[in-house]
Amino acid sequence: MTNNDLELFKETVWGYYHAHGRDLPWRVPEPNGDFDPYKVMVSEVMLQQTQVNRVKTKYNEFLVRFPSVAALARSSFSEVLQVWTGLGYNRRAKFLLGAAVAVVTEHNGVFPTSAKELESLPGIGKNTAAAIRVYAFNKPDVFIETNIRTVFIHHFFAGKEAVGDKELLPLIEATVDQENPREWYWALMDYGTFIKASVGNVGRVSAHYKKQSKFEGSRRQLRARILRSLLDGPKQLDYFLLTYQDERLDSVLSDLAGEGLIIRVNKRFTLA
Repeated sequence: MTNNDLELFKETVWGYYHAHGRDLPWRVPEPNGDFDPYKVMVSEVMLQQTQVNRVKTKYNEFLVRFPSVAALARSSFSEVLQVWTGLGYNRRAKFLLGAAVAVVTEHNGVFPTSAKELESLPGIGKNTAAAIRVYAFNKPDVFIETNIRTVFIHHFFAGKEAVGDKELLPLIEATVDQENPREWYWALMDYGTFIKASVGNVGRVSAHYKKQSKFEGSRRQLRARILRSLLDGPKQLDYFLLTYQDERLDSVLSDLAGEGLIIRVNKRFTLA
């Protein structure tokens, strides 16, 4: 891989972005030009395993209801879940609430800026922490997700199978724009979306690719239905037995309780 190859690659990505960059609500700065790390965190957690079009509406709705990290931190899981319903993977709502509480109680309401401190927040892993630093603070951190994999595999690993992130990360690091990493990653995201639409999901050859399981009839669907049914108040075990008649019910209820999403007292269930 030569420097000329990398420069041509960067020209291609920037060229696409400058012509076709997307206008997304989480890319809008505050009136002073800064980016609110709380809003960035909300968008990053929402976008995990969820399509952009589904997130756009929920993102705005969420921020109207919880406009700041302090507003979210003083809310209940039930209140958060009411807004979150429809996005799926409801543990993310629990993590987001926990992260807000941690920012308020452990950081005096001031959003941490270091990768280590961000990774200590509930549900915030290495890649999400790096993404928050990039988008909120314009730091040239290196992170990887599906669109980024798509771009680099398409350009540098055509025809290869089981491409690992260890092979991609040096290229991602070598091409990060040091002056404006925020916009560079936006460009990568938009170009990755274009490649998926025009070429196909080349990310399937990634060693880390996992096909999303069908939602209809899945445990995820049963989990979502149980949580949604608890939004209007506690339920007895008999209610679930009569309503769902599913052999997976007991294990799903146990999982939800173990994850701290619901509370079980004898045969009575409530949201955590």
